[in-house]
Amino acid sequence: MEITKLTTESRNTHSQNIDQLSTLEMIKVINEEDKKVAEAVERVLPDIALAIDAMTERFLADGRLIYCGAGTSGRLGALDAIELTPTYSVSPQKAFGILAGGKEAMFSAIEGAEDSKELAVEDLKKMDLSEKDVVIALAASGRTPYAISAIEYGNEVGALTISVTCNDKGAMNQLAQVGIAAVVGPEVITGSTRMKSGSAQKMVLNMLSTGVMIKSGKVYQNLMVNVQPTNLKLIQRSISIIQEATGVDAAKAEDYLTRADNHVAAAIVMLETGKSFSESIQALDEKDGRISAVIKAWA
Repeated sequence: MEITKLTTESRNTHSQNIDQLSTLEMIKVINEEDKKVAEAVERVLPDIALAIDAMTERFLADGRLIYCGAGTSGRLGALDAIELTPTYSVSPQKAFGILAGGKEAMFSAIEGAEDSKELAVEDLKKMDLSEKDVVIALAASGRTPYAISAIEYGNEVGALTISVTCNDKGAMNQLAQVGIAAVVGPEVITGSTRMKSGSAQKMVLNMLSTGVMIKSGKVYQNLMVNVQPTNLKLIQRSISIIQEATGVDAAKAEDYLTRADNHVAAAIVMLETGKSFSESIQALDEKDGRISAVIKAWA
């Protein structure tokens, strides 16, 4: 599909005179358009749910979450992967982003990289992509050659392929095993897909990764029980999580965090069941880290 025919590249009639508006009027126009993002994401919730279930199955079977893209889309994917480590203790080897143009592309525009289909295959081969893995390809247009190639190669090796775009007619949605296209309509500034499209992709990625983490036992109730207490702030957060989950005071929560070798989930299980640290760890391993399942089994 020609780029001029894409929804993300068409002109927005509501912002055609935005350069003549006052500052307040200008940002009101932007805000009104931003309100459409959540509605666009809502329309593709069934696709997102389908993707989460398929991703979780691979992730629990030792598969990796590999985000592939260029420009804003690629950076959003890399950001989603990076944040899974401090938030849910996911190894950087289990979830990571690959950007067209390499690591330098995170901070600088690498011209031409997104147009290379060969580069995507090379990058994924370096990562030893296999049938156990998940490829999440991102491009607002749904037609970026690098992202298309990532899906094609993923399909070739038997990996799960998911596309996250903002054009439902893009080739990526037809090629991916699960296509997610949150159609947000024309941007306030024509073609500036870092705006509504970027916001929609971020929302979708939030749901995908958070959904997988919840279904993988890394959340108890609505608490981040797999947080890594690697600094003072995160130690205090871990103590607070244990308090919220069990109702104990701060001193007891801190004591059990120490007893559990800073393993928040194990500390909660120990407090709720009276079991030892080793018993709690073994039970969590058997239940894929799901605290609720462990407590229910011992109830």
